[in-house]
Amino acid sequence: MTRLHGRRILVTGAGSGIGRATTLRLLEEGARVVATDVSAETIAGTAELAGDPRLETFVMDVGDEQSVVKGTAAAVEHLGGLDVLVNAAGILQASHTHETSLEFWNRIVAVNLTGTFLVTREALPALIATGKSVVINFSSTSAAFAHPYMAAYAASKGGIQAFTHSLALEYSKQGVRAVSVAPGSVKSGITDNAGTWMPQDVDWALFGKLLPILPTDLATPVGNPVGRPESVAGVVAMLASDDGEFITGTEIRIDGGTHA
Repeated sequence: MTRLHGRRILVTGAGSGIGRATTLRLLEEGARVVATDVSAETIAGTAELAGDPRLETFVMDVGDEQSVVKGTAAAVEHLGGLDVLVNAAGILQASHTHETSLEFWNRIVAVNLTGTFLVTREALPALIATGKSVVINFSSTSAAFAHPYMAAYAASKGGIQAFTHSLALEYSKQGVRAVSVAPGSVKSGITDNAGTWMPQDVDWALFGKLLPILPTDLATPVGNPVGRPESVAGVVAMLASDDGEFITGTEIRIDGGTHA
C-alpha cells in the first residue's frame, strides 16, 4: 500500500512502542519521515530496524523549547516542507494525588501537553503552507475515563484533546486538519515498565475496568492483556492519508473495547 507516497511526516517519540510502530507503518506506506526521540539510543534503534533511506532520525526533547525550535526547523528543512505532524512523544509516571509534588505535576504536563503545543506551534507555518495537512496528537483513554494514580497524566492528555479541537477550527480554512488518537490497553514502553512507576502500595484491583474486551495474546509484565502498537499505527496512517480527509476536530479511541 502506497497511499502516503511522497508525504512528508515528522513523528516525535519514535524511539519505542507506538511511536516506533507508527514510524515503520508510515514508511511502509510510502512516506518520507523524520523521526525524533529524547533518547539517542532508542531512536538509533528505530533507524536500524527500519533500514530505509527515506527515514531521517535525530534527538529532540519536546520538553525543551530550544530543542523543539531547532529540531522542527531541521525536520522541515530536510523534508522540504511538511504534510503531517504526529505528536507521539509522552511520558507516564504515577503517584497518589495527595503525594504529588508540583515538580512531578509540571514534569508530566511539560512533556505531554506543553511539548505537543511547542512542536505544533513550530510546525504550523510549514503545515499551513502545504494547504492540505494534518496534525495527529496522542491523547489517551485516561482523558475521559478514570485511571487511578494518574491525575497529572490524565490532565495532560485531556488538555491535548481540548488543544486539538481548538486547532481544528482555528486552521480549518488553511486546510489543516487536527485529530487525536486515544490509545488504551496497548503495549508500549510505558506499559512494559508499569511495575517501576506505579506507587509501591498500588491496588491493582482498581485497574479491573481498564482491560480490553477483545481477545489478545499480549500482556504487560504484571499480566494485564494489551493490544499491539501496530493497531494504533494503522489508525495514524489512515488519518495521515486521504482516507482521513473528512476527519478533524475529534478523537479516536483505540482500546480493544475497554470502555465500550
